[in-house]
Amino acid sequence: MTPRLDQPIEVRRTLLPRPHYDPESFGQLSERIARFLGTARFLVYMTGFVVLWIGWNALAPASWRFDPYPFIFLTLMLSLQASYAAPLILLAQNRQDDRDRVQYEQDRARNERAMADTEYLTREIAGLRLALSEVATRDFLRSELQQVLKELDDKDRSPSLP
Repeated sequence: MTPRLDQPIEVRRTLLPRPHYDPESFGQLSERIARFLGTARFLVYMTGFVVLWIGWNALAPASWRFDPYPFIFLTLMLSLQASYAAPLILLAQNRQDDRDRVQYEQDRARNERAMADTEYLTREIAGLRLALSEVATRDFLRSELQQVLKELDDKDRSPSLP
């Protein structure tokens, strides 16, 4: 029987509450772990741990050794660490990719706005140049006034006709 769309779905009760986690907090934690895994300090700590493990299991009395020569438990521990480290590193990389994508989109939008502003200013400057080419300049007015003065002087010098 198919459920009706005009009625709410029945809520199922469980004995235990569903676990909830905050993806943002988990992502930040994974980034911190991935950042630590990529440091020299982690390599020094891991090297010290492995040397101590091998030293203890090779040099300690036989009754104190908990992982004899092939060091299978050490291999298991390192595999477990790698199996958790790889997804955490990938999660941190995905989060960084998302941040880079957002930054790229913001840069692109900023560049488009700057290009539009530049084009607008270029059109305005071109309009001002056209408008100025039609405006009488000081030199043009000077030359016109000098020509009028010259014509007036010529009229004054010429004998007037009766």
